[in-house]
Amino acid sequence: WLPLAPCRPRAWIPSACLSPRPAQKAELSGEAAGATINHSLALIHRLQELLHNGNASDVTLQVRTAGSDEVKVFHTHQLLLALQSEAFERLLQNQSVVTLQEPADSAALFEKFIRYLYCGEISILLHQAIPLHRLASKYGVSTLQRGVAEYMKSHLASESSQGHVVGWYHYAVTIGDAGLQERCLQFLAWNLSAVMGGAEWGAVSGELLALLLARSDLVLQSELELFSAVEEWVGRRQPEAPVAVKVLRAVRYAMIPPSRLFQLQTQSAVMARHYGALQDLLFQAFQFHSASPVHLAKYFDVNCSMFLPRNYLSGPWGSPWLITNPARDDRSTSFQTQLGPSSHDAGKRVTWNVLFSPRWLPVSLRPVYSDSASGALPSVRLEDGRPRLVITPAMSSSDFAGVSFQKTVLVGVRQQARILVKHAYSFHQSTDELPDFLAQADLQRRNSEYLIDGSLHLHLIVKPVYHSLIKVRK
Repeated sequence: WLPLAPCRPRAWIPSACLSPRPAQKAELSGEAAGATINHSLALIHRLQELLHNGNASDVTLQVRTAGSDEVKVFHTHQLLLALQSEAFERLLQNQSVVTLQEPADSAALFEKFIRYLYCGEISILLHQAIPLHRLASKYGVSTLQRGVAEYMKSHLASESSQGHVVGWYHYAVTIGDAGLQERCLQFLAWNLSAVMGGAEWGAVSGELLALLLARSDLVLQSELELFSAVEEWVGRRQPEAPVAVKVLRAVRYAMIPPSRLFQLQTQSAVMARHYGALQDLLFQAFQFHSASPVHLAKYFDVNCSMFLPRNYLSGPWGSPWLITNPARDDRSTSFQTQLGPSSHDAGKRVTWNVLFSPRWLPVSLRPVYSDSASGALPSVRLEDGRPRLVITPAMSSSDFAGVSFQKTVLVGVRQQARILVKHAYSFHQSTDELPDFLAQADLQRRNSEYLIDGSLHLHLIVKPVYHSLIKVRK
């Protein structure tokens, strides 16, 4: 039994049909006025007492766990369980004692689950999400299913000692929740450096690792960091040879400097073990760094994934930008990136100018002025403007012919003691301005989820991509 006034939980999931509402004034009709008398809190309290004391109980639930002699006994009421769950309605027909078999983690939370069926409210912690969702699914309590799923989606960035997102992803695959799968994948992709350095990296399945390695939106320090993490994963998990080869071949070796590739060939035990399966990729990587992009494009598809950078946080690929008091006024900065990912262009730099405006108004929405005596006719206030971010090259486009640039802006948020990526915005290659940048952000509030201590933490990334040659028929 949980006490009626527990300590403040991490999160609460209320039932839509049982949540108490404050007293409301009824609409006036003529001279008559009415009011709503709301005693729903007292009703919930009575229901909690009913479960706790077992008064007028007509069904006894016995919850057992395989491998344990412990039996949890609950004196319940068939009507209340059947109202919330059709599974219980079928299960309890013409029975006064029912034995249920549950896994240990689900059995430990069964009292919490039953209390939800009585009062429509439940406290939940990160490690309880999967067993609670499993119980809700097994007994067909759809409101709790949806509530726990939404809790999981909104708490991916919450801090836990052992990590939880990888486990939630694998559970989402098991139950076929595509929405939760995608949200977990996106979080893992945007915060891969943190995940690779955490306790849950060893729990990543081969299928999940392959999905992550196929993405170009991974956020990490460098491709070398990714190889080191994959090498650790292979060494720890000892997968079968085809799985090891698949994930090792998904590393983009062309994005690793040649000097470091030479070191890997002589120092990496995992690479040495699978060198025969990686030799062709290493040879192409060395060719990529030694030949000019134009020459290389004659023989290779330079737009294949092997030659596409990911979202690297290291210096040659972009720059962090801390904007204090972002709602105050316009800001600008500049930074440099390398012209191309190949060592052939390593010494060439592109300078980028960046403008941030917290309250920019499109021309179509700016105040309209007239020649009449009334003067200005403002159609919208300046405060109604939206944040704007523009990234433009400070050089002529002819200086980087044959190269296009994919721009990404990461917005960092603080979750407990960590700074994580929660929002990422990408530019189309042919545009300088990011549409809908921070469109939902309230930069006026210092506690906005987009701000850390009142400041906007951005990381600007520019990924150069070589153009393929266009073959013209003679």
